[in-house]
Amino acid sequence: MKKNNRIIQFFLISIGFLLIAATYFIYPNIKENKALKETAKEKNEKILSGKTINTFENVEYKGLYNIDKPFSVQSKKALINEEDPNIIHMDNMKVILHLKDNRTIIITSLKGSYNKVTHDCYFVSEVRATDGEIVVLADNLDLLASEDNATVYNNVTLTSENGSLIADKVDYNFEKQYYKISMFNDKKVKIKLIE
Repeated sequence: MKKNNRIIQFFLISIGFLLIAATYFIYPNIKENKALKETAKEKNEKILSGKTINTFENVEYKGLYNIDKPFSVQSKKALINEEDPNIIHMDNMKVILHLKDNRTIIITSLKGSYNKVTHDCYFVSEVRATDGEIVVLADNLDLLASEDNATVYNNVTLTSENGSLIADKVDYNFEKQYYKISMFNDKKVKIKLIE
């Protein structure tokens, strides 16, 4: 009976020490971390409020790249920061490219940015690119007008009537219609061909 009482007493004392430690050491650290996060959030809001940000809806930019190829960049909502007015941050971004061989490429994403000077586009989140025959889905796509190619990366899935592939990164040259497919960390590319 004494042995059982000692076990119970030891158990109760351990719980008491655990409660004291939680009350005086663990809980204050949690509360302090929460306060630090709130302070960081307030600082970010102050920084953003110090900048002039212009908001536009249903925006469209049209132009030519490589002198003879028309394109348009559309967005449901666009933000322009006065510190860098050449970069347009966009929600529900859509780019339409018309190529020499009469193909039309449509690229969409939830978010992205467009550089008015270089015509470079950066797509982020739920990226979808298609020319009517091939569909590419990914997390990111960089369309560099100066290099005449696109880099698609992070969770890339490419599907066509000939099959499909899954990769980490695909570089695509519009003029040569050439794909360079790679994986991060030397993993194997998964390809399924249909005959």
